[in-house]
Amino acid sequence: MSQITEQATEQVTMQEIMKERLKQWHQVVNEKDFKLLHSILAENVEFHSPTVWQPKQGKQITAYILKTVIGIFEDFSYHRQFINDDSVALEFSAKVGDKKIKGMDLIHWNEQGEIDHFEVLIRPLNGLQLMLELMTAELQKAGFVSKE
Repeated sequence: MSQITEQATEQVTMQEIMKERLKQWHQVVNEKDFKLLHSILAENVEFHSPTVWQPKQGKQITAYILKTVIGIFEDFSYHRQFINDDSVALEFSAKVGDKKIKGMDLIHWNEQGEIDHFEVLIRPLNGLQLMLELMTAELQKAGFVSKE
């Protein structure tokens, strides 16, 4: 088999793998399948929030944050997706209270097919500020953030 044919076959295989991974992620979001969420997160997943500087480390806090966000967002919808090998960027819109927001989920999967990096970007600022207030309250209730 030629090198070009091998590369093309490898690319098709990676596209099929990414389709399955995205299907699982969409199932988590659309069906609120938090058992599946827990199974697709790597133990050492790193979560980058638009509201804090330091990333959160680990499956437990990441699963809690994502579950809480899915509960807070209303009228959530993905619009476009950009795929590059084992990473994806998903453009979304939603409502937080009375604020309309737009954002991007930047997700990376490791070789085992688990999400090991998740980064969220949100605009505009007033929607992000409301999201910060709601998330901080939830994280404080759960004991992940002090009530200072």
